[in-house]
Amino acid sequence: MKDMRYFVKKSILCTLATITLISLTKCLHSYFPIPFCPSFLSTSLLLLLTVRLYYLFKSTIFKHSTTLPPGPFSIPIFGNWLQVGNDLNHRLLATMSQKYGPIFLLKLGSKNLVVVSDPEIANQVLHTQGVEFGSRPRNVVFDIFTGNGQDMVFTIYGDHWRKMRRIMTLPFFTNKVVHHYSDMWEEEMDLVVGDLRTNESARINGNGIVIRKRLQLMLYNIMYRMMFDAKFQSQEDPLFIEATKFNSERSRLAQSFEYNYGDFIPLLRPFLKGYLNKCRDLQSRRLAFFNNNYVQKRREIIASNGENHNISCAIDHIIDAEMKGEISEENVIYIVENINVAAIETTLWSMEWAIAELVNHPTVQNKIREEISTVLNDQPVTESNLHELPYLQATVKETLRLHSPIPLLVPHMNLKEEKLGGYTIPKESKVVVNAWWLANNPSWWKNPEEFRPERFLEEECGTDAVAGGKADFRYLPFGVGRRSCPGIVLALPILGLVIAKLVSNFEMKAPLGMEKVDVSEKGGQFSLHIATHSTVVFDQITA
Repeated sequence: MKDMRYFVKKSILCTLATITLISLTKCLHSYFPIPFCPSFLSTSLLLLLTVRLYYLFKSTIFKHSTTLPPGPFSIPIFGNWLQVGNDLNHRLLATMSQKYGPIFLLKLGSKNLVVVSDPEIANQVLHTQGVEFGSRPRNVVFDIFTGNGQDMVFTIYGDHWRKMRRIMTLPFFTNKVVHHYSDMWEEEMDLVVGDLRTNESARINGNGIVIRKRLQLMLYNIMYRMMFDAKFQSQEDPLFIEATKFNSERSRLAQSFEYNYGDFIPLLRPFLKGYLNKCRDLQSRRLAFFNNNYVQKRREIIASNGENHNISCAIDHIIDAEMKGEISEENVIYIVENINVAAIETTLWSMEWAIAELVNHPTVQNKIREEISTVLNDQPVTESNLHELPYLQATVKETLRLHSPIPLLVPHMNLKEEKLGGYTIPKESKVVVNAWWLANNPSWWKNPEEFRPERFLEEECGTDAVAGGKADFRYLPFGVGRRSCPGIVLALPILGLVIAKLVSNFEMKAPLGMEKVDVSEKGGQFSLHIATHSTVVFDQITA
């Protein structure tokens, strides 16, 4: 009887809400950036009301026999979407967590979004219940860019993911790989230092330069030499221009909020046809670029060498796995896709943040120089002696704490209904961990808004960036557990080396007339990067 009263109340509410929505069709017509037909929308809303009432009746017992996480009141069809908008960024979700609690639920059209903002519950999602929440949610745009999960990062948890992770780890993400390639990394970094020394605009009497593009060339060369045994000659290299243009457009389309309406509400998906076609066209040309210019060339070298071929780069190892029947030709190209986006762009964002904060905190630069001078007796910093420089390492940690490149981590998903934090999580819910808030909550961190590397040598001296083992779940720049980012093995030493080489050779300053550079942030569906690429003066240090 109680369930039936609940059903009647909800039915009346749904009906009233739908009538209201129909009467507001003209408003919605102007609100959405898509070609709505008002009469079509009215008919669609009535059809959706019927479907909604059916599922409401079907789920009445479910709702009363389980406890969903708290959250704002949702309306039929749209859920909380019109209330919270498209930009569900880390700061907004942190504010909502203070109202609704450490775990809360948002209804975004037909989809559930569960937000976790507590270290203990994060531990459950990422570690103790890592299998249950180990999959990735589907997304109409990411399905295109990952070939419906043929990659490693966005595939569901299971045999395919385990196989792809193993095949990617061996040639990219081990300490052996780091030691093998560290001399090459330093070579590419020294070229950056050399270019800055000869660049008149970079000096104190100039206006400074936007360093991002030069660092981008360095990172592409580091990863392409590891991946393909190939490099770009300069920023004007046509292949470099094409690669960065393809990857930039891919990031723009994937990170945009423009397609949310069709992702959240399947009925509106036909209006995404133009956007999705644009994504398909880009991905087709992009993958052809990778294949024709790099993968196919390595295949030809392997074939010409025959049995005498020695594996000399990562793609050789990956092609070898394909030839053994472990993965498909499509899997090979999607591994290349993952490296281009996940390994290069995120590391570049962190470099930009680190340089901007160092410009704004010259005392931190001085402390790094003093540490290098004292500990290494003015010998150069190398990958093998990074562990001797705790203040430098603390600076890297502080950059990743204050400016998490993936503030909500890569989303997780449960394939079946699960329990989390005492609540029932409906199957196929998108579950995000607000890693930025975990690392910037004043309840857990002293003056978290300050850039202060000393915290990792003082009150947080036991806190480390790890992807496995004993983790502090307040600090998760790379996630942790099964779906953690394996790139931590490369990112930490590369960031440390770049900072050390720049600080050892230059005083990095804001342009004349400016006290500081802008550290405002800009985010997308997953990422967080600096809003304005910093213009920096590199004043050479003379012995």
